[in-house]
Amino acid sequence: MTTLLVSQPNFADHVTPQGHPERADRIHAVEEALSRSRFDGLLRRDAVSGDLHLAELVHDGKYLARLREARPAEGIGQLDGDTFISANSMAAAATGLGGALSALDSVLLGEVDNAFCAIRPPGHHAEIHRPMGFCLINTAAIVAREAQRKYGAERIAIVDFDVHHGNGTQDIFKADPTVFYASSHQMPLFPGTGAPTETGVGNITNVPLDANSDGEAMRDAYLTRIIPALINFSPDLLIISAGFDAHERDPLAQLRWTSSDYSWLTGKLMDAADRTCGNRIVSLLEGGYDLKGLAGGVSHHVAMLMDGAVGRLED
Repeated sequence: MTTLLVSQPNFADHVTPQGHPERADRIHAVEEALSRSRFDGLLRRDAVSGDLHLAELVHDGKYLARLREARPAEGIGQLDGDTFISANSMAAAATGLGGALSALDSVLLGEVDNAFCAIRPPGHHAEIHRPMGFCLINTAAIVAREAQRKYGAERIAIVDFDVHHGNGTQDIFKADPTVFYASSHQMPLFPGTGAPTETGVGNITNVPLDANSDGEAMRDAYLTRIIPALINFSPDLLIISAGFDAHERDPLAQLRWTSSDYSWLTGKLMDAADRTCGNRIVSLLEGGYDLKGLAGGVSHHVAMLMDGAVGRLED
């Protein structure tokens, strides 16, 4: 198994206010965790800038113009109550997108089996018409559309295990039967979407989880709802919106997952991908705001992607 790690050299160019949970230190924590000898087998690549105009594959035609108008010449601008944009945020978003598209190329051309992209800002809350929830562009959605446009992939699955529902991804694909979206998330919690009744055109599977529920509840959600729906959809590619804020240490939510729960979940998603799409997986970092919890979750996720086993890792 060959796993690609895509890093983002300019991740710190997206500046958020002091004390904001979505901060550059998140990528530092991921990089430190993946620098250990356990991960020497990773194929590593730095992202290059991607074409932001590809955002028009999923966002409306004036979306990028509105972001650029809101971008300050210096300092930090505010898009909503918790979403910020700084002078170089668009460049950071472009590089994150470029990294994700590089991962897509490597996986679909058969260079690697799967890939993990350590990028920011996250993207799954960005809707067709508006950025929100720390997110500027919906990178996972753009990658899905580019897989269809560039490679002719007919059916794309996106599985989102961030603790917050990916309202943006659901908004983009809710009427598109060629894209499957499944999410496990705490409810009630921001952004307030993701009820089981939100099923799109039969392509959306939402499984809310109660506050203070643990890995056992997560396992039940995936074994009984999400994995069977994913296998039934039979995608050509699996994209993972990999948020690590369901970790018990995370300050923005109240689920009780441990780092090892991410090993189990990644393994089950790999099993489903092996049955349906030749184990072609592109995983993109979304949330995760406690640095130790983020590092632990990412370590277990990437170790499982590499060889289907965790080995000696701290929880």
